[in-house]
Amino acid sequence: MQSGSKGTVVLALLIITVGIGWLLTTLAVAPGINWVLTLSLGMIGMLAFVVSGGIDKVSVIVGPFFLIGSVLSILRQANVLSIDVEIPICVIVIGVLMLVAQIKAIPLPKWFIPLKETGEE
Repeated sequence: MQSGSKGTVVLALLIITVGIGWLLTTLAVAPGINWVLTLSLGMIGMLAFVVSGGIDKVSVIVGPFFLIGSVLSILRQANVLSIDVEIPICVIVIGVLMLVAQIKAIPLPKWFIPLKETGEE
């Protein structure tokens, strides 16, 4: 069996996520929560690791940010926290993740091509 391209797998996973969200909304699981949006945020967070092939300086920011955003979205929609609290938390989270990405043990993304220094000014 021939394996599909990464793009096809990503598209299939996104379609499945939208379908699950739609079904949860239709079945009134936790009414008032937009499951399509919430699950899509979570899926984007997971796909950041899948598409990049693991942990790198970009996926360590993007993945957790969207996963945390998904959880915060549920909490906001369940009236556990307000948008006035959610947004500052998101700002703090992105700042912390940017600091984490500075750890030398976390590699650069495979697609990153550093600029060559020519010595000319």
